[in-house]
Amino acid sequence: MSGSIDEIDRRILRQLQCDTTLSLDALAERVSLSRNACWRRIRRMEADGIIRERVAHLDAARLGLGLSVLVLIRVGAHEPAWLAKFQAVVAAMPEIQGAHRMTGDLDYVLRVRVRDMADYDRFYKALIGRVGVADISASFVMEDIKDTTALPI
Repeated sequence: MSGSIDEIDRRILRQLQCDTTLSLDALAERVSLSRNACWRRIRRMEADGIIRERVAHLDAARLGLGLSVLVLIRVGAHEPAWLAKFQAVVAAMPEIQGAHRMTGDLDYVLRVRVRDMADYDRFYKALIGRVGVADISASFVMEDIKDTTALPI
């Protein structure tokens, strides 16, 4: 990050995390800035990489992707070639919404979204067919108590 943010930037970011469809005029009014000052701050935060993208959050269940899965992976050997292949596989599989390298007993946790158990089985077979792992297991989400992308700023 090339610049720092102040409380006004934080107010802008909090508003955008709640509703990125706000018009620039409405956003500027909510954060007590002029339209131009608000726009300059947004553009600076985009240039600095603080605002990475603006997206729509979709209802997975209504789109037929009702099963959320946490896939727990242990690898046999930690080698650069394996990691490069794993990263390429993760990038190529749209079912994977998040991939995290971990400390402790697990090496990686994947956050996966699929239609149902049969779709997960198809995903599982495709994943292990593309990259070798020492151990893989899954936990299936029964209920989302909290699921947000909003950062506590």
